[in-house]
Amino acid sequence: MADFTHLLRPQSFDEILGQAHLSAKEAPLRVLCEKNTLGHSFFFGPAGCGKTSIARVIAKVMSLPFYEFNATSIKIEQLRKIFDTYKNTLQRPLIFIDEVHRLAKNQQEVLLPVMESNSVLIIGASTENPFFSLTSAIRSRSMLFELYYITNKALEELLQKALANASLTCDKDAEEYLVNSSGGDARAMLKLLEFASNIAPHVTLDILKSLRPNALSAGSSEAGVHYDLTSALIKSIRGSDMDAAIYYLARLIEGGESADFIARRLVILASEDIGNANPQALTLATSALTSVSKIGYPEARIILAQTAIYLASSPKSNSAYMAINKAQKLVKEGVMLDIPKNITQRNEGYLYPHDFGGYVKQHYLTKELNLVELKDIGYEKKIKDWLRNITDFS
Repeated sequence: MADFTHLLRPQSFDEILGQAHLSAKEAPLRVLCEKNTLGHSFFFGPAGCGKTSIARVIAKVMSLPFYEFNATSIKIEQLRKIFDTYKNTLQRPLIFIDEVHRLAKNQQEVLLPVMESNSVLIIGASTENPFFSLTSAIRSRSMLFELYYITNKALEELLQKALANASLTCDKDAEEYLVNSSGGDARAMLKLLEFASNIAPHVTLDILKSLRPNALSAGSSEAGVHYDLTSALIKSIRGSDMDAAIYYLARLIEGGESADFIARRLVILASEDIGNANPQALTLATSALTSVSKIGYPEARIILAQTAIYLASSPKSNSAYMAINKAQKLVKEGVMLDIPKNITQRNEGYLYPHDFGGYVKQHYLTKELNLVELKDIGYEKKIKDWLRNITDFS
C-alpha cells in the first residue's frame, strides 16, 4: 500500500505547496532558515496544510537532528534525555511538538531554560493559535507563523504528482472530487487516493464516494473556524446577501454547531443590525430560538434557514445599538443628570400625556441629549415621520 503522504512529503522549500508566504525565496521564514538564524517558532493552521512538513524542511535546511512529539503524549523525561544528549556538543536538535496548545504548564516550564540558552530549537504546531495557551515567557522568546488551507490549484498539482508517482489513472470527475471534497487538507486528499488505489488501479468517483460519501469541512468546534464562520454568517446577513448567509449557515450546521448557538446569534443580529427598520425581525428570530430549542436537528435547520433569509432581506438599521452605546459611554464618563421633578415618583408638575391626546411637551431630561438617530429606512422611517409630526424631533 503506497503511503502518498510519506512519498510526497516536500524535501525543500521549493517543493512546499500552498504556503508561498513561508516558502518563497524572499519569505522571512525561509531567509532566516537559510541564514541559520531562525529562532523558536510556532505554526498554526488547519489540518493537512503542511505544518509538520515545513518543520522537517527547516531541520534539513539548517542541518539539525529532528525529534517529533505530540503534546498529548510527550513526557518530560523524554525531553530531558534529549537535552542531556546534546548538552556538551556543538550540535543542537530541533524538537517539533504537534498539538502544542495542549502542553501543560509544567511541560512549558521545562522548555524555558533551553529556549533561553538556544541549545535547542523548539518548533510547535497546532490547528489553534497556540499563543492563547502558551505562557508569556514562551511567547516572548518565539515567533508565530500562520498557515492557510491549501488552495484547490495546489491540491490539483499535488494530485497529479501522486498519480504519476503510483502509475494510477483517474477519471476526471474523480479528480475533481478528490480536490473539492478535501476541504484544503492535502493529507486528507492523499489518504483518500491511497485507500482508493488499493481497491483498483483506476480510480472512479463511485470508489471515492464509497470511501468518503461527503465532502470534508472543518468542524466549527475548532476555535478559529468557529469564530470565522460565525463572523461570516453575521456579516453576510448584515450585508443582505442571502446566498452567502445560507452557505455559511450550512457550514456551521455541517460542522456540528448547535442550533441554539446559531439562533442566539440571529436574535442579537435582529436587534443590533435590523432593529426598528423592521421590528418583526426580532420577533421572528426570538421565535426561531424557542422553536429550535424544542425541535432540534435535522428540522431545526429549516427554521434557521427561514430566519437567516428573512433577516438578510430585511432593511437594516443599527440606531438602537448606536444609541445605547452613546448613552452608556456618557454614564461611564460620569455624566449623571438630575431627574426632573415632574417625572420622579413625586409627580411635581407631571403632565399625563393621555390627557392631551397622547402627547404633551414637557421636560424628561435636565440637559438635552441627542442619542437616538433614526434612519430613513423601512419602518424606522415611519417612526421618524410620526415623531416629527407630533414633536420637534429632527
